[in-house]
This record gives sequence, structure tokens and C-alpha cells, in this order.
Amino acid sequence: MAWLVDDEIMDRVEQLEIDFNRYGVDAYGASKKGMARAGTVMAWLYRNYFHVSVHGIEHVPKRGRGMLVGNHSGGLALDAMIVTASMMLEAEPPRLVNAMADKFIERVPFGSMILSRLGQLTGLPEHALRLLNDERLLMVFPEGHHGTAKLYGDRNSLVRFGTGFVRLALRAKAPIVPFAFIGGGEAIPTIANLERTGKLLGLPYLPVTPYGPPLPRPVALEIYYSEPMVFEGTGNEEDRVIQGYVDQVRDRIAELIERGVRIRKGRGEASQS
Repeated sequence: MAWLVDDEIMDRVEQLEIDFNRYGVDAYGASKKGMARAGTVMAWLYRNYFHVSVHGIEHVPKRGRGMLVGNHSGGLALDAMIVTASMMLEAEPPRLVNAMADKFIERVPFGSMILSRLGQLTGLPEHALRLLNDERLLMVFPEGHHGTAKLYGDRNSLVRFGTGFVRLALRAKAPIVPFAFIGGGEAIPTIANLERTGKLLGLPYLPVTPYGPPLPRPVALEIYYSEPMVFEGTGNEEDRVIQGYVDQVRDRIAELIERGVRIRKGRGEASQS
């Protein structure tokens, strides 16, 4: 099966500052072989299909705990895959991003097992806190699955944020690195969501595009990382205090989206002239 793994990607996996056992598996079930195989496919898509560009990756801590907090864009979890790939392919040293997957994954056959092999866990608070205490890099989408359900016209907007991620960051004393993911709405232009059909498949909904199935188009994608945000507290503050912190993070992400869309639009206009 070695032919399924690119040597460069295997080398990046080997550079991860994570304790793997003699079988190449970490304490959470992440597998070196699994990540290398998936990473080989993702690297090709990242570079040759989506032509991803990343800005501000130097703001992400090179080591130690941290939370990547961003917007959902696109009818599927394309954003999570691309952000994870960016940290594996472009960060120095490479970092494994542990994403908090939606709990519906547990209803998908073999879903939890496959995700755990890639370093991803279902979004339980105890999982998240343990990862941060183990100095991992956690990725959170506070919009939840409502964020991936955005229709094409709302692709660059934000829906309501949950507040749990801020309480978690305070308890773990972890910096929050806001990011904006741009282009997912163009890659998977959702025009409707089929909730009944989705539930039959164990999903919250099934996105529909103008061309039918939600297969991503070869659209350029961009990620904008911002400076870390650090808040004071223990995580037991009153709701109004926590909400104030949440609003600050949300506003920062909205600013990143606005800037990214403006740059993207300007680039498109320039190419047409």
C-alpha cells in the first residue's frame, strides 16, 4: 500500500510533534498511515484542484494549545478538510488539527472510526478539554451544522455562534485564532437543503446544487488567519460576559470574511480587464 502514500506527505506526518506508539497510533486513535494516505489525496486536491492560498498562517501557534475558530462555507465540511490540510502542508513545523465533528457522525456507519484515524473526534466538551490540555490544536466552527446549511446567497454571512467554545478556551487558557474560509460557497453552491432525505442518510440535511449532487467544483479557496485573541477568565463567568467575548471573535471573523471577499472580487475584476 506504500504506493498510496506520497513520500513528502509521509515526511510531514513524521514531523508531527505527537506521541505515537510503536504501531503509529496516538492516544486518540490517530494513525500515521491513515493520515498519510488521506493527506496524499488532500494534498493533490489542495494544490491542483482548489489551488488554495493561505494568509497569516504565522499567527497560528507553532506549538502548544490553541483553538482555530472560523466560519462554515459550503454545503459539506469542505472547510474543515482544507484548514486541516493547510496546517499539515504549510505550517512549519506541520501541525495536526483536531476538529470537533458534529455528533451526527456517530450515526454514520464507521464514521467515528474513520475520523478518529485521521485525528478527528466528535464534539464533546470532555474530548475538547482533554485535547487542549494535551497541548493540541483544536478547530471549532461555532455556527454548527446551521453554518454549512447556508444557501448560495448567504455564503459569506455568519449565523448565530454558540458560546461553548469561549468557555472552553477560558478553562484551558488557550488562545483563540480566528480564521475566515473563503470560496466554499462557490465550490458547493447550495440552492436547497433536503432535510427528510438527509435524515434517511443519517445527516442533518442533504445539500442540493444547481447541477444536482453536492460535489465540489474546482474553485480557488482561501484561508485568512488572524492574530490570536486571549481572554481573561475561568469559564464560569456570567452569560453576558461570555457573550461579549463571543461577539468579539465573531466580529473579527466577519472582518476577515469582508476583507477576503473584497480581495477576491478585486482579483476577479482585474483578471477580466
